[in-house]
Amino acid sequence: MVTLNRIYTRTGDKGTTALATGERVPKHALRIESYGTVDETNAAIGVARLHTSDDPAFDAMLARIQNDLFDLGADLATPGKTAAELGYEPLRILETQVTRLETEIDALNANLSPLRSFVLPGGTAAAAYLHVARTVCRRAERLVVALVEEDPERVSEPSIKYLNRLSDFLFVAARYANWAPEGRGPGDVLWTPGANR
Repeated sequence: MVTLNRIYTRTGDKGTTALATGERVPKHALRIESYGTVDETNAAIGVARLHTSDDPAFDAMLARIQNDLFDLGADLATPGKTAAELGYEPLRILETQVTRLETEIDALNANLSPLRSFVLPGGTAAAAYLHVARTVCRRAERLVVALVEEDPERVSEPSIKYLNRLSDFLFVAARYANWAPEGRGPGDVLWTPGANR
């Protein structure tokens, strides 16, 4: 249970922050950059959801992902400790969460036309914001991969898989937002190589 009675604590005034383990690290540490960028991804999805309420099933997928991203932040904020070392079972991203993303990608992609060009970010507002979320997610993934190289024993393997699959989901979700529901969107906004030469 999380209880937030006070928003400011002054404990970070000297440029450090606490991990879930209690260890204090600089606010610019790669681990903090990693889960901070996961938080940015979550915020971008929140903005996209302002434009998905007309499709409750789709919006529910995005809501589940937002919750998963808090799980992922908790996972990354609790570096590689076992339950015995911590005195409690740490929250981790599970393979089942990765599998659910794959199932939802397949469901959204089922009725989309095959792509014959790269897609430009745009179309509906939902699609444009989902593309923003996708690019932020890719940055989070790059940071987590760098964190693994720096500290391989202290990052859970499913966390990288989740981010990789999430960026795929967000790409397909943006395409879906341009076609659905029931074909009301403008369709894909395609790149035309050399169009403005």
